[in-house]
Amino acid sequence: MEQTTEQIVTRTQPPQFTDNAMTVLERRYLKKSEEGEPVETPQVMLARVASAVAQADKTYDPKADTEALATEYYDMMAAKRFLPNSPTLMNAGRDLGQLSACFVLPVGDSMESIFEAVKNTALIHKSGGGTGFSFSSIRPYNDVVKSTNGISSGPISFMEVFDCATEKIKQGGTRRGANMGMLRVDHPDIEEFIGAKSDKKMLTNFNLSVAITETFMEAVHADQEYALINPRDQRVTKKLSARSVYEQIVQAAWSTGEPGVVFIDRMNRDNPTPSVGEIEATNPCGEQPLLPYESCNLGSVNLAKMVKDADVNWALLGETVKSAVHFLDNVVDINRYPLEQIREMTQSNRKIGLGVMGWADMLFVMGIPYGSAESLALAGDVMSFVEKEALEASRELAEIRGAFPNFTGSIYNGKDGRKVRNATRTTIAPTGTISILAACSSGIEPLFSLAFVRRVMDGTEMLEINPIFEKVAREKGFYSADLMNRLARGEPLHDMEEVPKEVRDVFVTAHDISPDKHIQMQSAFQSHTNNAVSKTVNFPEEATVDEVGEVFWLAYKSGCKGVTIYRDNSRDEQVLSTTKVVEKPQTQEHAELAAQKRDRPKVLGGKTYQMRTGCGPLYITINEDDAGLFEVFTTMGKAGGCASSQCEALGRLVSLIWRSGIDVDQVVRNLRGISCHKPAGYGQNRVLSCADALAVAVHSHYSPNREVEKHFNPAGACPECGDAVEHEEGCLLCRSCGFSECG
Repeated sequence: MEQTTEQIVTRTQPPQFTDNAMTVLERRYLKKSEEGEPVETPQVMLARVASAVAQADKTYDPKADTEALATEYYDMMAAKRFLPNSPTLMNAGRDLGQLSACFVLPVGDSMESIFEAVKNTALIHKSGGGTGFSFSSIRPYNDVVKSTNGISSGPISFMEVFDCATEKIKQGGTRRGANMGMLRVDHPDIEEFIGAKSDKKMLTNFNLSVAITETFMEAVHADQEYALINPRDQRVTKKLSARSVYEQIVQAAWSTGEPGVVFIDRMNRDNPTPSVGEIEATNPCGEQPLLPYESCNLGSVNLAKMVKDADVNWALLGETVKSAVHFLDNVVDINRYPLEQIREMTQSNRKIGLGVMGWADMLFVMGIPYGSAESLALAGDVMSFVEKEALEASRELAEIRGAFPNFTGSIYNGKDGRKVRNATRTTIAPTGTISILAACSSGIEPLFSLAFVRRVMDGTEMLEINPIFEKVAREKGFYSADLMNRLARGEPLHDMEEVPKEVRDVFVTAHDISPDKHIQMQSAFQSHTNNAVSKTVNFPEEATVDEVGEVFWLAYKSGCKGVTIYRDNSRDEQVLSTTKVVEKPQTQEHAELAAQKRDRPKVLGGKTYQMRTGCGPLYITINEDDAGLFEVFTTMGKAGGCASSQCEALGRLVSLIWRSGIDVDQVVRNLRGISCHKPAGYGQNRVLSCADALAVAVHSHYSPNREVEKHFNPAGACPECGDAVEHEEGCLLCRSCGFSECG
């Protein structure tokens, strides 16, 4: 394989990546030395992956031309027409060799089963995968445990064990561990589960979703009660108002973004192998329903590359889909599975999940507004074509390699006499980091912002502009640095009258699109997707609880398999959701104060804030003079030591910065998100370090009493690099360093 890799590198052109993509590659994907320095180039990485995946053809044909196939795969990835999920890019052709992104593990109603699942979770997270669980089999809180003559602590308490294990495992890997925790809506502990994330310190390594049944939704519609059932003996424990529970779910989602909902009966109706088992859970972002011990390999076609003369390049799209299906089927064979049960289940069903990214970019190039009737029709056409071509490619592989082993008891057996290689073929998965590599929009999400400020690793800031928008702006003559900076500060494009109306109509972003249009787009893709669709419905901060409830109901009625919402400023970590408007000096005296260091008056007023940090309590005193913030003092609850001295030094430097006239917001922007001990953070504000605590305290001090404007990105700061993060595809993503909350 090394020889094939070298041959590809010798006769191909190196791929072209943006500076941002190179940062992510070097930080997360490229092979590194023991000192942590990259020892391969992006070209070698893609050649390594292509060579490793092509080798699977030898299993079926010893004379297969794997060199030619590897070159085909390399060209497809180097051109950014297709990229596989992150573990494949990281691990293919390397010793670890674990290539799957998502897994589901069973959790039974016994200590042995629960802690076996904890152990298996550790092995999966160590290998770079994310895990989904249903905790619905665990008996409820306060239920009898005959073996010990005790009482059960319930599923939520055991979820905390998984959360703690994940917290320890993820410290030092190239990908964070990520979990999906699901509980059936008819479990007796459902109300506790719904409210679990109201405590920001709980289950920080979990996404939560309620497994909704159709019986429950019918009861909601009829305003009737429904039964809660003890999984230990299947007896009804009590009945609740379905509408009341539904309203609790909606209220919690409005408050914190969680839980999401998964329509579990709908997922099981599309279960391709019902004779093998029932679907109880999904992967961390909810788009991949899986049986217990099943994994799935994902990849995405870049639709931004599938446009020719303002129309879809159907020939190139079909060619790419066929090659991608072959690629992903090969991954099933060469994958080194973390558990034997996973290998057996995965190879018996051979599920793959081919999806798309760059959808918003495709619409931009074609001049179609996201959410319009034309865009919804095109979504159906594109995904219908992808599914049709993927199915045909899977059938062609089955003719050569045979059907997936569980084909006989599947929904395909006897349909048209043709075999199928893969039990599922299509999934719309999150593409956060691979879309950064491809320099395209994520999944089927609208663009979050046309322009934004990205902070690079040395602390400098760079203005990032969507290249398609920039090209149009220059061609039509309305480009200016001032306009781009206004966009980056959060000013809506639709308010800029100097931009032609036809441009404003096409270049809509996430918050220009009504929630119902988000759902309609999700539904359009779901109609032609085997598995499910990962997407976030964005709400403005002022959205009501009822509006969230209407979207949940619309998702159910329109055929979606689940829904995740996010309302601006609904999580504590969003302290960067606003930025201070710097007021111009009103007098000559104030102008001079802004240009030179201010002297300290004998008496100053201020406030002291107590912040919880990993070093203990930190007391932060902020004083002001007539011109604004003047100085800050820090006192550690634990006397002495490096932490105390470093905090004192930090306070002195910040004070000097303020007295020299530098904008307060620059202090917050540069300190917020610096992490130290605990990635999940401490206290209500999820403080990540002493520097982060200072940023939180400063923001709390100045923002309530000063005019503020919306920052371009209201999701907060990345815990790894400190730059802004976005909520999309049911996850949290930093576009600067590639950090993803979902792994």
